[in-house]
Amino acid sequence: MNANSKQVILPPATIGIVGGGQLGQMMALSAKAMGYQVGVLDPTPKAPAGQVADFQIVADYQDQSALISLAQRSDVLTYEFENVDEQALQAAQRYAQLPQGTQLLHITGNRLNEKQFLHDHGIPVTGFAPVTDQQSLNYALQRVGTPAILKTAAGGYDGHGQADLNTNTPTDASLALLTQPCILEARQTFRAEVSMMVTRSAAGVITTFPLVENQHQHHILHTTIAPANVGPAVHAAARKIAVSIAEALSLRGVLGIEFFVLPDDHLLVNELAPRPHNSGHYTIEACNISQFEAHIRSICGLPIPPVHQYQPAVMRNLLGADLTVARQQLIEHPEWHFHDYGKAEIKAQRKMGHITVLDDDVNAAMASLAGLKGAQ
Repeated sequence: MNANSKQVILPPATIGIVGGGQLGQMMALSAKAMGYQVGVLDPTPKAPAGQVADFQIVADYQDQSALISLAQRSDVLTYEFENVDEQALQAAQRYAQLPQGTQLLHITGNRLNEKQFLHDHGIPVTGFAPVTDQQSLNYALQRVGTPAILKTAAGGYDGHGQADLNTNTPTDASLALLTQPCILEARQTFRAEVSMMVTRSAAGVITTFPLVENQHQHHILHTTIAPANVGPAVHAAARKIAVSIAEALSLRGVLGIEFFVLPDDHLLVNELAPRPHNSGHYTIEACNISQFEAHIRSICGLPIPPVHQYQPAVMRNLLGADLTVARQQLIEHPEWHFHDYGKAEIKAQRKMGHITVLDDDVNAAMASLAGLKGAQ
């Protein structure tokens, strides 16, 4: 972390965002509303974030000279995904502040590092073991047991880079992953998947967003219900864990924390995301401050108000051709808060946009989105 990372950065300073996807786009929109200038680094011309930024550098994320160029044109840097080159970011810190630092990326960009960090700080996680080859996989299966999931330690997302193991005999799919370091995790029986966004100001004040419930299809987030329909003790436990993690990380920016709710209501932390999270999109309309504004405030050294949710909300991802169906139905749904990320090509299972509905009756909000069911 920079020595000057607690310095307040006021508008119209320039925020450089590494990554030009939808998270970067919503960061940029929040920053622009506050009067900041925004630059984006992304290899795709007219990337979603580039469409709303003041400038975009079209270059690969591993291009150190391009990253340094972004830093030279920025006052502060941030990132919208985990797989950013740490050495390149360290070099860029000579030119712009990086309040989140690179240690956060080092921990969360590698599943083994992440699980070990959480375990070392007394945060409950599933059983796990490192795997580098078939011999270590056999040992890990004996240690962790089955059923289990073998995951690549780095790089996987939305179900990619993982294989289920139901017996101690490695499958072809699991052996195919062993070209890179992996982690074996015990598969848990849980009754719900929930998540919480947490942020921390430069002054050390920790702010949490409501705990939400997530429903997945094909390992991709489909629907988020806010707040989560779990007991008060689960909400309190999640907040306590979130605060502990934020303190342990000396967090700046927003961190997404995914949990499993076990049948006895105990929580296990599944994953961390060192940036705003898909399940926090509802905050744009449902809360007094969105996760994106909170992220900008945190990295720029501004105070962050306590978070209040105005009304229950349901957020539905638009995957692939869901976007086309939603566009056609938009005229029939004034209650929809419709977000189109502006991606150039519609692909199956690709996140193309989202819709949020606010309603005191969550079932009514779900029914409002029912017409999208089955869209591909």
